[in-house]
Amino acid sequence: MNILITGSSGFVGRNLVENLKNIRDGKNRARRLDIDEIFEYDIDTDPALLDKFCRKADFVFNLAGVNRPKENSEFMAGNFGFAETLLNTLKKYGNKCPVMLSGSIQASLDGRYALSDYGKSKLAGERLFFDYSARTGAEVYVFRFPNLFGKWCRPNYNSVVATFCNNIANGLPIQVNDSAAELELLYIDDLVEAMLDLLEGKARRCDYNGVTPIPSDSGRYCYVPETHRATLGEIVELLESFKAQPRSLLMPEIPKGSFAKKLYSTYLSYLPKSKVSFPLKMNTDERGSFTELLRTEKCGQFSVNISKPGITKGQHWHNSKWEFFIVVAGHGLIQERKIGSDEVLNFEVSGDKIEAVHMLPGYTHNIINLSETENLVTLMWANEAFDPNKPDTFGERVE
Repeated sequence: MNILITGSSGFVGRNLVENLKNIRDGKNRARRLDIDEIFEYDIDTDPALLDKFCRKADFVFNLAGVNRPKENSEFMAGNFGFAETLLNTLKKYGNKCPVMLSGSIQASLDGRYALSDYGKSKLAGERLFFDYSARTGAEVYVFRFPNLFGKWCRPNYNSVVATFCNNIANGLPIQVNDSAAELELLYIDDLVEAMLDLLEGKARRCDYNGVTPIPSDSGRYCYVPETHRATLGEIVELLESFKAQPRSLLMPEIPKGSFAKKLYSTYLSYLPKSKVSFPLKMNTDERGSFTELLRTEKCGQFSVNISKPGITKGQHWHNSKWEFFIVVAGHGLIQERKIGSDEVLNFEVSGDKIEAVHMLPGYTHNIINLSETENLVTLMWANEAFDPNKPDTFGERVE
């Protein structure tokens, strides 16, 4: 299969191209597609190549368009004019391969979009594609995108999320005129998956009631159901919590498929080099060190403990707190004893055979470095973050 992507250097185009390369090169095993050539066409591509690409293409993603022209008149030329050139070139070679059009919800001309010159140009492009399909019998897939966000989106252009992510990540000011203003947002990875679905014949069809997609197997349009709604205030609040994480070590909730999870990935893609790494507070003494790595809102905290040769650490117990000790380097012994009992549970542990050992509530416990030369490195997880006002930790030797 030969695939042509117009607008290949743009935000959507770049993400699509790189994912198509992963499939072509056998790196994405979730997709069973036989891709031969990927034709990338953008504003700086030799126009003569469009003929070659249109002659050989088996599928076309038309992502080319104009978002922020100097003059409004350029909308029609950029969003309608090039689409017309593309379709005429396909017709020139009798190529009736499927064609996808990246449209915009503004093409609905509904509500605040009623007077949008951009929306009018996108609507004209839609009509052009539907007419092309009726005349040639070629399959067309027309999308109306809401606000898009994700990695590689250009800030200070036409995405408020990209601008907020970039500015907050880089310590620059942002401007919020109405924190209650709500956006419908589509994540780039969800969009790319929907576009790849087209190549497998799995388009999701719909019609529109204003700006609302109405799922229909016979619908004229295509859509991505995994969109999110968030106010500008909510977006800023989330971004500020991401910014604070290296200081607080608190990881906010990011459930699978959530807007927060996708926004966090987007935010991180804008970090400058100076913030990609950050120091952690090491609590050190003659025995070694203890460093807190990460806190979560509802699922405890992670730490790493380093014990020097021959050192014993711990010798305490908890009422409700419990932990996992996971030795990742070195050779040690973990001991536990139920309070009020003389029976000691012994667990010899090593980085050569990684396993997790429960530190049981109501059991005093320790960890001993059995090596005379090597440090013992232990990853620790506790079911609750440490609270200095209620540590739930009581000293008592195991033996």
